[in-house]
Amino acid sequence: MHKKIARWVQDKQNGIKRAVVTAYDYPLACCAAAAGVHGVLVGDSLGMVVTGADDTLGVTLEQMAYHTRMVVRGAGDCLVFADLPFGTYEKGPEQAWDAAATLLRAGADVIKLEGGAEMAPTVAFCAERGVNICAHIGLTPQRVRQWGSFQQQGTDADSARRLQADAGALAEAGARFVVLEAVPDALAADITRDIAIPTIGIGAGPDTDAQVLVMHDLLGISAKSPPFARRYIEGSQIMRDALAEYVRDVGNNGFPPRRKC
Repeated sequence: MHKKIARWVQDKQNGIKRAVVTAYDYPLACCAAAAGVHGVLVGDSLGMVVTGADDTLGVTLEQMAYHTRMVVRGAGDCLVFADLPFGTYEKGPEQAWDAAATLLRAGADVIKLEGGAEMAPTVAFCAERGVNICAHIGLTPQRVRQWGSFQQQGTDADSARRLQADAGALAEAGARFVVLEAVPDALAADITRDIAIPTIGIGAGPDTDAQVLVMHDLLGISAKSPPFARRYIEGSQIMRDALAEYVRDVGNNGFPPRRKC
């Protein structure tokens, strides 16, 4: 097992929480590493928070590889997760393997894909060939057009049982991690207790083994953040203030400063 992943498993057993953020470029990856973040996710969320699209479906494998290479250069000791984008793994294990290989060559440590028990054969195929897989269940953004909206999952007894079965099947197939997105707190706690691999929550309460936040939500520079995200600073306002000061300085001949000959 990858040494970094082994430490995550040990921390789960010891009740030690891990922090993950998304990153899409070198400067933000450097900031995350310097702050002591444990993992960075090169998420297909870049389609929304970086390019301004309404969903993640337009993100390509080439874009994911490009951004992964940038992040890896700045990630330091962080475990680097990278998303397989929509349309690059759903046909079957061989397609997923080919796409995963692209992101592994770009430097990713762990490859994330969305889906429940139906993805277990794909997870097993990749895991048997040395790929560290992070599964993703609950709200799966690549299926937003199926759901109709970004809504909480597992809110009734039947769907909760399905998600528990999904998590168990994916862990059994060889997944190293599972992301639980937008599921009730109690369900996330049950799944975390029931499976041996670390769970990573986003909008899933405080009892998962790790948490992940979109960097742009955390920094307050997203145009719109989900209700479960915390804005630790109002970064957009800070940047607007700095830019406005620059505009004033230029207008008042305050920038650049005059140099003595």
